[in-house]
Amino acid sequence: MGQITVVGGGIAGLTAAISAAEEGAAVRLLEAHEELGGRARSMAGPYKANLGPHVIYKDGPLWSWLAEREILPTYKGPPLSGIRFRWQGEVRRTPPLGTIPAVLRLRGREAPVDRDFRSWVASHSDERTAAMLSAAAGVYTFHHDPGELSAAFVWSHSVRVLLSPPPTARYLVGGWGTLVAALEGRARRLGVEIETGHAAEAAPGGPAVIATELSQAARLLGDPELHWPSGHTVCVDLGIERRRGDPFVVSDLDEAGWIERFSAADPSLAPAGEELVQAQMPIRPGESAEQAALRLERLLEAAFPELDGRERWRRRQVMEGRTGALDRPGVSWRDRPAIDRGDGVFVAGDMVAAPGLLSEVAWASGAEAGRLAAVAAAGAGRGALRRVA
Repeated sequence: MGQITVVGGGIAGLTAAISAAEEGAAVRLLEAHEELGGRARSMAGPYKANLGPHVIYKDGPLWSWLAEREILPTYKGPPLSGIRFRWQGEVRRTPPLGTIPAVLRLRGREAPVDRDFRSWVASHSDERTAAMLSAAAGVYTFHHDPGELSAAFVWSHSVRVLLSPPPTARYLVGGWGTLVAALEGRARRLGVEIETGHAAEAAPGGPAVIATELSQAARLLGDPELHWPSGHTVCVDLGIERRRGDPFVVSDLDEAGWIERFSAADPSLAPAGEELVQAQMPIRPGESAEQAALRLERLLEAAFPELDGRERWRRRQVMEGRTGALDRPGVSWRDRPAIDRGDGVFVAGDMVAAPGLLSEVAWASGAEAGRLAAVAAAGAGRGALRRVA
């Protein structure tokens, strides 16, 4: 069996390396940065912020896969209180009560792929409920108008993220760097050769898995078909003085923003007496990042009284094309760029043809890419490899 090269050491790349090695292949993983993790990295130091808000879902396949291998990091569930909503400019404790019966009537329905989410919801309820549910989906789409996306895409994820009792989101103690460490440990135990600080200047010969940002994979492979819509958002991380009564999350039903106090679930993420808050506001077409940041600042100030005097640390990022795939009406995950690019080359990441929610897509594509690469390395009918569409 020949050696497999994996380019990229994030969730997708580490999963691909593990998947191939579990099939008996020799694997070499190249990571351009000095440390593994990609967007799953957590900051070192007193504030262990992730590169964007991250949780893992207990009802998802990634959770089961980690548990089966006994590499599931220590985790905690969400607090049972502290949920707030911004609606018509006001932060309140409950969503618009008049919309709740309409939302409940949607439970159990299967949304269509070929219709936009807003019009589908409105056809079963009313325009106000459609607007509210569309904005609520900003938490996982990072998109200024989730209502214009495929109804099937938005609704299936909304049921899991927002409407499943009890909540299935879990928080990894110490940040997502603990997941990276668990995956790295599994890979090394399987004999994967890992090289950090090694940027690939060109695509390696097959069998190979390219598990980078999709735009970078397109450049390495010279393949203009490797593109797909993603979110565009401004993210702010804050260290603030702890205060009784602060919200755990604020769902912005006006502008599709989101605030989450991650240290409410895991106090180790911030120094004693402080909180780690991660927030995001999608950037609208024609809007600058500065304008979106001002809108996010207004949301933060409404959620946390006297924020200026309480702030101890801040970091701001602009994420474009790096927040996961968005499916527009008429397409599903099956229509995204195929994992199998032919000639023993495969791609993996959170914007390719694999099912799941957020990081689950990176994991699922990595697992499939690694398996297919192992088949290619074994010489099992390279020309007969099936394409994943």
